[in-house]
Amino acid sequence: MKQHYDFSKMKGKKNPYIKYLKQPVTIRLDCDSVEYFKSLSEQTGIPYQTLINLYLRDCAVHHRKLHMKWAS
Repeated sequence: MKQHYDFSKMKGKKNPYIKYLKQPVTIRLDCDSVEYFKSLSEQTGIPYQTLINLYLRDCAVHHRKLHMKWAS
């Protein structure tokens, strides 16, 4: 391996995968929902935060809407 590399002539490139990076957010979930995804995580071996992301992504891709009727 060379002792010295000359990087002065290199041109910088933007990261082509920047649009695929995840955005950190804070979200408040009830304990039952978290426990549900944690139990799924134990069954599948997939981290529970990844499972939540996959579920939300599926909802977004398929344009799923929540149909809820509040009791009067």
